[in-house]
Amino acid sequence: MARLDYYETLGVARDATDAEIKKAYRKLAFQYHPDRNPDNKEAEAKIREINAAYEVIGDPESRKTYERLRFGAFEASEEPPDPTVILEEMERKLHDEGRKEIFAILMKDVKRVKGELAIIRERTVEQQGYDSFNETIVTERASQVMPEFVTPDMGARTKRLLAVALQMMISQRVVLKEDEDRVEEVKGRLQEAFQRGRLTGFRDALELFYQRR
Repeated sequence: MARLDYYETLGVARDATDAEIKKAYRKLAFQYHPDRNPDNKEAEAKIREINAAYEVIGDPESRKTYERLRFGAFEASEEPPDPTVILEEMERKLHDEGRKEIFAILMKDVKRVKGELAIIRERTVEQQGYDSFNETIVTERASQVMPEFVTPDMGARTKRLLAVALQMMISQRVVLKEDEDRVEEVKGRLQEAFQRGRLTGFRDALELFYQRR
């Protein structure tokens, strides 16, 4: 399935320098500028793609984020990309980013993991009468304590991550920028996928150390 690759859009290699990306953008922006292509719908579409690509990979930090979220290999196809498939793929990417983030934090704080397991074990026995790794109870606890793990720096990185993901969905035509209600809906789905990933990371970390009693 064909998907828009920002490097391909600007005609640069993935290892291109910032200067090379900027030079390529300026050349294409000049070539497809509306003033040079009046009433040319194809040029209008092209300049939108060029601007969307440069907005992301023209900024070093956003470019790093894009590298984490991009879909990998691109296949040529005559069929238009399926917006639903692209959105679901992005949701999986964001879920995995959230999972890895919290999992890595907890792997460096085994004392906290064991403390959380003790709390969860007590709640589990109280609710069901015996000990087990009850994922519902684990997830409830994860939701309660998650704000304790999220630092201001993490919050800033998450904001940038989600902004780039949304921009990618707009440039992939999953959602039209002009459709504000749909944009908010997609934005919400992306945020939810990332947050679910964080809860999964909490669960996975605790499950590694869980021992039934």
